[in-house]
Amino acid sequence: MDDMIKLQEVTKKYKYNEVVSNVSMSVKKGQIYGFLGPNGAGKTTIMKMILNLVKPTSGIIEVFGDILNETSYTYLKKIGNIIEYPVFYDKLTVRDNLRLHCEYMGFYDYKEIDKVLELVHLDKAGKKPVTEFSLGMKQRLGIARAMITNPELLILDEPINGLDPMGIKEMRELFLKIKKQYNTTILISSHIITEIEQVADVIGIINNGKFVKEVTMEEIKKENLQYLEVQVDNLKKAATLLDSRFNTNNYKVVSDSGIRIYDETVTQKDLCKELVLAGVNVYGVTSKSDNLEDYFMNLINGGIQQ
Repeated sequence: MDDMIKLQEVTKKYKYNEVVSNVSMSVKKGQIYGFLGPNGAGKTTIMKMILNLVKPTSGIIEVFGDILNETSYTYLKKIGNIIEYPVFYDKLTVRDNLRLHCEYMGFYDYKEIDKVLELVHLDKAGKKPVTEFSLGMKQRLGIARAMITNPELLILDEPINGLDPMGIKEMRELFLKIKKQYNTTILISSHIITEIEQVADVIGIINNGKFVKEVTMEEIKKENLQYLEVQVDNLKKAATLLDSRFNTNNYKVVSDSGIRIYDETVTQKDLCKELVLAGVNVYGVTSKSDNLEDYFMNLINGGIQQ
């Protein structure tokens, strides 16, 4: 079985409001799948449908190769999850919270409590009540709780939301460690694009309930990400010159004075020379690389064709 999660033309409507529209996506075994989209795009609803907390209006959802129906629940024992914000019994200690979760899940290997606390760097805080925890510590405890039953699949909804830079860095390292050490498949949603870029193998992008694209990070890096960005006083003249002198239309106007040129045959030296000879004032030219944020914004705004 290669697909851990597979959605086929899944739609969810609330009365007349279609919050998820005809979404198809797949999460392969062993991947960290970054699920990207603006707030309200439909990410949480899709995750809830995968966990059978919300029923789809139409379409098919498969998890571990089995099609979900209204009574599916046994598969959940193989999944750890955090949806929205992790909730605990604040007056109980960390260990007591995890022990209660084990009993609820019918999992009685309490030695795993020590292992997961060490995994998330909370091994010295086991006797503390959760009420003393910061947001970052609660997020790490949420992941410890999700991992305690050794799940094959981890579903995390905005787990780095609200964390400070140090907390985000710790989470990033933790996700990579979980994948490597436990071979756990991870579906992680976020709107913090730069962090997903550093951990994900595959990106799925959703906007306004519609699935925009599914692509590997390797493919993204290969897609015309090297470019020259030039600032000029006459965009129209500069664009005409690119067409006539360099025989390329592989460029994009990005501001009132800026053009990005994705054609590798156009060098910085030749570009500046030809622009000056054509009477175009050049305010600056730099060689850059797109990142996932650029790619994401281009897709959301319709700048990249699928």
